[in-house]
Amino acid sequence: MSFSGKVALVTGARRGIGFAIARTLGMGGAKVAINDVASPEEIEEAVSALKREGIEAWGYVVDVTVREKIREMVEDIVARWSRIDILVNNAGITRDALFVRMKDEDWKAVLDVCLQGTYNCTKEVLRYMMKQRYGRIINISSVVGVTGNAGQTNYATAKAALLGFTKSLAREVAPLGITVNAIAPGFIDTEMTRKLPPDVREMWLQQVPMRRWGDPEEVAQLVAFLASQAAGYITGQTIHINGGLFMA
Repeated sequence: MSFSGKVALVTGARRGIGFAIARTLGMGGAKVAINDVASPEEIEEAVSALKREGIEAWGYVVDVTVREKIREMVEDIVARWSRIDILVNNAGITRDALFVRMKDEDWKAVLDVCLQGTYNCTKEVLRYMMKQRYGRIINISSVVGVTGNAGQTNYATAKAALLGFTKSLAREVAPLGITVNAIAPGFIDTEMTRKLPPDVREMWLQQVPMRRWGDPEEVAQLVAFLASQAAGYITGQTIHINGGLFMA
C-alpha cells in the first residue's frame, strides 16, 4: 500500500499502537505528524526513531482536549506539507474503577481525551479534507465499546460513542470523497497492558480463542488498509481485531 504524497496525523503516537500506526504509514511513503502529551524529549525520541527508518516525520506536544492547540497544530501541518489526507484518532486514556467508586474527575478525563479529543481533531482536519475532496478518518475504539467491561464504564462509554460518531460522520462526508471508519482492538500487547498483574493477563488471555495477545503492528496494518486507495468503498464501518474475543 503506497501513501506517497499523502500526509497523515496520528494522535497519541509516542508509543504503542499509535507509534506502530505512524511507522506503518510512514514506511508506505506518507509524511507523518505525531502528537502526544509526553515531554518534548519523548516526542523527539519517537520522531528520531521514525526518521532513522527514512520516514519524514514531525512531532507535536499537544493535548487533544485543547481545541486551540489542535487548530494550531493542524495549521502548522498544512503549512509544512500543504495538505492533510489521513487522520488517525488514537489518543486515549484509562481511569479504571467500579462505577460506584469512580471519581467525577476520572469520568470526565476519559471522555475528554477519548471522545472530545476525537471531536477536536476531526473538526480541525475535516475542513482541509473537504477542500481537497479526499480524506481518510480512522477512529480507534475498543472491544469494550461493544461488549462493556466492569470497572471501565467511563472508557467503554467513550469508545462506544466513537462508533456512533463514525457512522454519522461517514454519512455526512461520503459525497466529498472522505471515508470514516473505526477499529475496535481487543487485547493488544503494549506497554500499558504489560503493567497488568500476571494473573489478570492470564485471565484475559484465556478468553481469547487465539490464545495470544495482539501485536500493535497488526492493528497498524489494518489502519493502513483503511487509509489506502483499496478501501475507498468502505465507510461507516467498525472493524474488529481481537483474536476472536468478540465476534460480531
